[in-house]
Amino acid sequence: MPLVRTLAAILAVVSMQCGAAPFALQLGDARVALDAPAGFADTTFTGSPRLQDIAESLTSASNRILVFAISDADLRRFMVGDQMELKRYMLIATPKVSERESLGASGFARLSADALRSLGPAPAADTDYAKYLDAQAPGRPSLLAQLVNEQSVLSVLQGSRLPPARRGDPPAYALSTATLMLIRGKALNLTVYSAYESPGDIDWIRSITARWVEDLKRLNAR
Repeated sequence: MPLVRTLAAILAVVSMQCGAAPFALQLGDARVALDAPAGFADTTFTGSPRLQDIAESLTSASNRILVFAISDADLRRFMVGDQMELKRYMLIATPKVSERESLGASGFARLSADALRSLGPAPAADTDYAKYLDAQAPGRPSLLAQLVNEQSVLSVLQGSRLPPARRGDPPAYALSTATLMLIRGKALNLTVYSAYESPGDIDWIRSITARWVEDLKRLNAR
């Protein structure tokens, strides 16, 4: 068993190197460059049904999953058969029905406006998010803040109170950012997920979302 675990660990390192490099996908007439932020690796290359099931549970069946990234530490755990923590992970998807169509600035503006209307108003900037989420329905994401609203990017911060696994469990919360991004005429949906255990989790999810958006802009500016 020690030899097997050693070989699995070596494979995990190689897999992380494969999953960490930028890659390109053909979406209709456009070739889109994609990548995961540092510290995370795309898992679609593994072909794992378990990871595919997790990714599919995070988005609509009408979307095509382009990237499902987990932390390097979780990938190492997965490759040696250990339990993953999955406290932080991320996804890129695009609507299958419009994958071969090109979207212009005006069409993206309409998508962004529709998305904002469906979310409703955000609470005040100085709101205690944990107390705010306690007043919301469990399991349902609520808008916490609008992060970016630009010509090609709409990004918001959401949160939810998780249903308790057992009666008497302390409240648990989750954070996510939802980003609609126009890249080379294609609408991409970027989502970052994190457990919400301290204010540091809010700082982390805000910063990594902003960095990921800028990285994708840079990769596709060539």
